[in-house]
Amino acid sequence: MHVVELRFECFDNTTITAAEKTINGLLEAYRANGQVLGREFAVAFKDGEFRVRLLMPEKSSLAKRFNSPWVERALCELTDAKLLAPREKYIGQDINSEVSSSETPSWQLVYTSYVHMCSPVRNGDTLQPIPLYQLPATYNGDHKRIIRWQTEWQACDELQMAAATKAEFAALEELTSTSSDLFRRGWDLRGRIEYLTKIPTYYYLYRVGGDNLTSEKARPCPRCGNKDWLLDEALLDMFHFRCDKCRIVSNISWDHL
Repeated sequence: MHVVELRFECFDNTTITAAEKTINGLLEAYRANGQVLGREFAVAFKDGEFRVRLLMPEKSSLAKRFNSPWVERALCELTDAKLLAPREKYIGQDINSEVSSSETPSWQLVYTSYVHMCSPVRNGDTLQPIPLYQLPATYNGDHKRIIRWQTEWQACDELQMAAATKAEFAALEELTSTSSDLFRRGWDLRGRIEYLTKIPTYYYLYRVGGDNLTSEKARPCPRCGNKDWLLDEALLDMFHFRCDKCRIVSNISWDHL
């Protein structure tokens, strides 16, 4: 991933309120399209201009060819706030994040965790994140729905990892059950992505618990009952199960690995 600084210069008198609303609207449009990552953006005012540093999947993430209709609209609204189009200053590659996928995958999967800021759509051959703006818009011109799903998944993951309240059990149910609302929305989004990209797309179903390793290996696909979804070798050293009918990958319970 890469870090860039955007600078917004005023061309006429404006107000902090007007500039704040317009700049934040643009940043949210970029985020909804997967062009910038993260949830919070610190916008500073100095020497007559507004500055913000952003984390992006690729060096070219803010190129016009990737803009959604909502990004284009937000850019036009800068004029109403008496702001010029942003100037980009490339800072460099982020050393603490993953490299985005640049190859067309033979398969892909929907996968995230509470420690990941990157795209929840991964290259199935390498597990590298695929920038969302490289995919056809999933709904209403951008990727807001899958980003919202990712935020919900990460919230549940953080609750169950903390293991400090009764909310842990409700969060685990959302992450591990094929009857949960979180699974249903994520699995439907997975299907939408597969339909648009024509690339087999799987959903990662988190797994903890279970009695022992033997019973874990014998458990069937929780959605269709397929008993032959255990793989001879784990995919990407992580996924021990794959059901091609249900488009689900899963792991042997982390409690028994």
